[in-house]
Amino acid sequence: MTLIKSISGIRGTIGGPVGENLTPIDAVKFASAYGVWLKQQRVKDKYKVVVGRDARISGQMMQNLVMNTLIGLGIDVVDVSLSTTPTVEVAVTLEHADGGIILTASHNPKQWNALKLLNAKGEFLDAEEGAKILEIAESGNMVFADVESLGKITKNKAYIDLHIIEVLDLDLVTVKAIEEARFRVVVDGVNSTGGIAIPLLLERLGVDVIKLYCEPNGHFPHNPEPLKEHLTDLSEAVKKHKADFGIVVDPDVDRLAFIDENGEMFGEEYTLVACADYVLSRTPGNTVSNMSSTRALKDITEKHGGTYEASAVGEVNVVKLMKKNKVVIGGEGNGGIIYPAAHYGRDALVGVALFLSLLADKNISVSQLRKTYPNYFMSKKKIELTPGLDVDGILKEIETRYHNEPLTTIDGVKIDFPESWVHLRKSNTEPIIRIYTEGKSQKEADVLADKFIEEIGEIAKI
Repeated sequence: MTLIKSISGIRGTIGGPVGENLTPIDAVKFASAYGVWLKQQRVKDKYKVVVGRDARISGQMMQNLVMNTLIGLGIDVVDVSLSTTPTVEVAVTLEHADGGIILTASHNPKQWNALKLLNAKGEFLDAEEGAKILEIAESGNMVFADVESLGKITKNKAYIDLHIIEVLDLDLVTVKAIEEARFRVVVDGVNSTGGIAIPLLLERLGVDVIKLYCEPNGHFPHNPEPLKEHLTDLSEAVKKHKADFGIVVDPDVDRLAFIDENGEMFGEEYTLVACADYVLSRTPGNTVSNMSSTRALKDITEKHGGTYEASAVGEVNVVKLMKKNKVVIGGEGNGGIIYPAAHYGRDALVGVALFLSLLADKNISVSQLRKTYPNYFMSKKKIELTPGLDVDGILKEIETRYHNEPLTTIDGVKIDFPESWVHLRKSNTEPIIRIYTEGKSQKEADVLADKFIEEIGEIAKI
């Protein structure tokens, strides 16, 4: 299968040859390199790392490997066990830890896992820091602690509750108004840790919760990426239970999507649009999302008097531009909400609380809310990479062919047409080329995507 090393962490499929897949030896190798890098950041007597995981089947094995590697380096570990990516990010700062590791492959299927690496701020490492860790891993220059200096593991399973308390304490989360609205919501936790965290948050907000696939056993009942074609059961459950809406998250709970009361997709891209609309209405300012996100965020931001800018794809790139522009909210169009008043990480718990506050304030249905936003349609397609395929050469040829159109090349190639756009890039998380398009109709977006798939095939002779 494959092993991918990128700003999104060390990600691969479980089992198979060392160095080609995410095997136990690879887990130890990269956890060791991270620990060595962490100790190079500053000299101190003791170091501490928070480690948590989503519910995927390989998670406990991977977490044990990583934690014991760290204590072998003389680093103390706070084991938060089954958790969410944003919860681990919050725990790093609350623990005053030196870093954190989340064992999760996000939206990838169950055969995948990954080490997502955090710094002392509970934020993802940047490309330079990641490159340094890869350099250490390949050099093999790792010195482990003697028996008197081994680290220790401390278990703390309270962090999901602590994370929820922090969300409820946010100024813009109107707890009383949400309680009074008496919402009924169906939650699809894809049998991972969202099935723990999201219902707990909703219950604290007085919401009537109906659970669907909320048993954290790692047996994903459908493709875990929260896209329309994977959410038939949630759609039916919302209609059956006459719920106000449905919620779905990915396995590590940093992506969030909604189903309206009619069982229709609210639109994964519109999660951020709605939350930004609410935040900007109370705290005017600027926004950031990545280049593959909907134009609707720009429209909403300008409506509220702010300025929008797009970053390269990848949470660390979004966060970097958010800090530079001092934005009040940002994120990614894949349902990733980054709200600096909480922390600089995609957080579905924060997104749920802001969305409920917006609904309670407007007192309208989710389908009515969706009609208040600009109507764009997106197509998300991909091409599997084959050995020897020159992706950079393909993208350079596309750039040459469309040099007369407005182009952005900070991350692959994005071409902005008057009524649509296309973004072509190599994925950080899978061996694929992503083709994202957006237009004024679904047909327009799909046709544009198919056109570029055909053009890439022609250039690559595939």
